[in-house]
Amino acid sequence: MNGSRSMASGKEEVSTLRVGADDILYRSASMRSVMATVNLIAQSDVSVLLLGESGSGKEVIARAVHELSPRSEGMFVPINCASLSGDILENELFGHERGAFTSADEQKRGLFELADAGTVFLDEINEMGLHVQPKLLRVLERREFRRVGGTKKIKVDLRIIAASNVDLDAEVRMRRFREDLYYRLKVITLVMPPLRDRREDIPELARYFLRRLRKNDRRPADFSERALGRLRNYAWPGNVRELKNVVESLVVMSSREVVDVEDLPASIRASATPSEIVIRVGMSMSEIEGEILRRYLEAYPTKKAAAKALGIGLRTLHAKVKQHRLNRSRGAGRRQ
Repeated sequence: MNGSRSMASGKEEVSTLRVGADDILYRSASMRSVMATVNLIAQSDVSVLLLGESGSGKEVIARAVHELSPRSEGMFVPINCASLSGDILENELFGHERGAFTSADEQKRGLFELADAGTVFLDEINEMGLHVQPKLLRVLERREFRRVGGTKKIKVDLRIIAASNVDLDAEVRMRRFREDLYYRLKVITLVMPPLRDRREDIPELARYFLRRLRKNDRRPADFSERALGRLRNYAWPGNVRELKNVVESLVVMSSREVVDVEDLPASIRASATPSEIVIRVGMSMSEIEGEILRRYLEAYPTKKAAAKALGIGLRTLHAKVKQHRLNRSRGAGRRQ
């Protein structure tokens, strides 16, 4: 695993962390906070509960915790609790002895055994059945379990990272999730910000997916600033996963060298609010200035017009565009 690296200097630098075959790219303050926590907790063995909307990147963060930890040489085993019914999930996690049930013709080792010395990631933990939860609690507390149909205690050394896209507090109150397990899982709670709350990261993420998904020198090669403006304004209910899917569609469908607004899906084309600039709590003054500059450059046909509207000289605007690294995203054809 490659360490975190910066693509530019200054507070607004884009940081990148290679996790398996993926990269985590971030510029926003909210993701910097998440990654700072990841680096802190990776060296410990405490249980971690990841909370966040579907598609916000919980699994890649769980993998980052694993790969930055002393367990990185061991297995990282992800399993989605919602994709398996209760009995099947129990069998997958704990394994079974021969003869445990009708079709159990031979002994099977479960994922907890296979992940010994590594990390197990339990996604959508809220979907785990109540009859499986006490067995998971025993693994967390005693690092031991029995296979289905077995009597022998099996010791394991592993870390559990769980994730949920629903309010587990509410699940506990509704008696759909065990309170003791909930508190045992949330030794450390890490909340993933939705993509709409980290809009500064959208341009780099879009370009990253474009680089990964395009084949050789096939078009498109970049996004226009107008297109990036629409991507930043869109609400992204499906978060990073939705952004990746949109870019994949553009790679297949667009014949332009540079993706423009007309290439985007209708829902994203309709997301522009050119008269508004959104400033969120947590943004630095440099981030706020960069956002203002971007929006004025989107709204006015030339840099000269944007500078006049901002009440600054054209030379000053050029310097600030360079400072905030906006030249690359404006495109070579932008008029002065």
